[in-house]
Amino acid sequence: MNRAENLKVVNVTIESDKEKIEEYLITQVIGNEESFVNEEVKDAIKDSIKRLIYPSLEREVRTMLTEKAEDEAIDLFAINLKNLLLQPPMKDKTVLGIDPAFRTGCKLTVVDELGKVLDKDVIYPHEKYIGEKGYEARIPESEDKVVNLITKYDVDIIAIGNGTASRETEMFISNTLKKHELTTKYVIVNESGASVYSASEEARKEFPDFEVEERSAVSIARRLQDPLSELVKIDPKSIGVGQYQHDVSQKKLGEALDFVVSNAVNQVGVNVNTASASLLNYVSGLDSRISGNIVKYREENGAFKTREELLKVPRLGEKTYEQAAGFLRIVDGDEGLDMTSIHPESYPLARRIMELHKITPNMFGQPQMQLMVEFMDRRKLRKELEIDNYTLEDILDAFVQPLRDPRDEFPAPILRSDVLSLEDLKQGMQLEGTVRNVVAFGAFVDCGLQEDGLVHISKMSTRFVKDPNNIVSVGDVIKVWVLGIDEKKGKVSLTMIPPRDKK
Repeated sequence: MNRAENLKVVNVTIESDKEKIEEYLITQVIGNEESFVNEEVKDAIKDSIKRLIYPSLEREVRTMLTEKAEDEAIDLFAINLKNLLLQPPMKDKTVLGIDPAFRTGCKLTVVDELGKVLDKDVIYPHEKYIGEKGYEARIPESEDKVVNLITKYDVDIIAIGNGTASRETEMFISNTLKKHELTTKYVIVNESGASVYSASEEARKEFPDFEVEERSAVSIARRLQDPLSELVKIDPKSIGVGQYQHDVSQKKLGEALDFVVSNAVNQVGVNVNTASASLLNYVSGLDSRISGNIVKYREENGAFKTREELLKVPRLGEKTYEQAAGFLRIVDGDEGLDMTSIHPESYPLARRIMELHKITPNMFGQPQMQLMVEFMDRRKLRKELEIDNYTLEDILDAFVQPLRDPRDEFPAPILRSDVLSLEDLKQGMQLEGTVRNVVAFGAFVDCGLQEDGLVHISKMSTRFVKDPNNIVSVGDVIKVWVLGIDEKKGKVSLTMIPPRDKK
């Protein structure tokens, strides 16, 4: 309502019974006495209500309602952002990233398992622009380029951005894969904020010789490989998974989203030898200067061998080390415990457990470790080591899963090999899709169509649903059924209620 009023689409007022307010105030101020003076007071009361009291009350009520609406919008954005950041990474995959476009062509970049760019190119695969600048021969040429990149670098997955020309590019890729009998799959990736990153100072430093769109293609590929590491480079407010984010207090929104990002980074943990300064910046205790110093130290002295070596980084003192160490991982270092979530303060306890049960670091994460932990006498250990149950369980869990990633518990993105069109749909048809955004009135689901389908809040369950986030989250892979098809608008409405459950 506030937005519509600001755009002069509507006028918003609060209606109430002003006569009752007048009667109440007159009774409170002068009672039932009749006199010339009291008539003047009555007029003053009426005037003050009209010019001062009522407008003040109206402003107060609207401010209160606006704050409530802002808090709800910020909470919704924060929940969606957290779920987006914690989407499972596509580990150990070579990815072909595509930033789709019509006139300027689709930018391609091949990124290896570690996020390093291997190659880049541009194709013009869209019939919409054939003949405009002599592009007639460019569709076969585009096919050849894509096939050559896939075969040359043994590409596992193609990541297509979901912006302009996304579905047309998806159609081209699908046809090319079928025509050349390639087993490579593709996935549509949410590219919100990619253009913000590609035009940033950080992107220019990393890829000084790349065009903006080429940097976007790299970002799209890396988002599939590790969403968290790539998305932390972008201002959280630019990641479009909210509702009305431009209409709320930007300070409150920024603080809430920064907290969410920091929480997600610390929950997952950070490999200190591969993390960017942007990612390190969100680790508890670290700031942009210390994060930059860690990266600089790593570049000058090589990979960190132990967590303790971090104390040699300029400005990283004992207090900062105490805060950050538990979230920083060192894989293949000199100290086996450094790859786990165990804080250095608990190393003496961990080593004591290792001595008692003859555990060595190379046993961490192995099947035998899980069996050993299962049959340990925890009560005896707690008594002998004089530690609480929480600390003991934390240490034992780290022995069993030293590189545990909480994101592995989330559903992986849907990989596709063919395109779905509105003509393929029938009412009641079952589809599988990925939740792209959750809003107050429902959720938008990508089922492989031109536009994301809407599951209205009333179609999420046979029970009453107060909050869509109680049912679905961004990144969830869900089953839906086609409820209605609007071919003119190119839109489809969906339901999560199986046909047999409908009343």
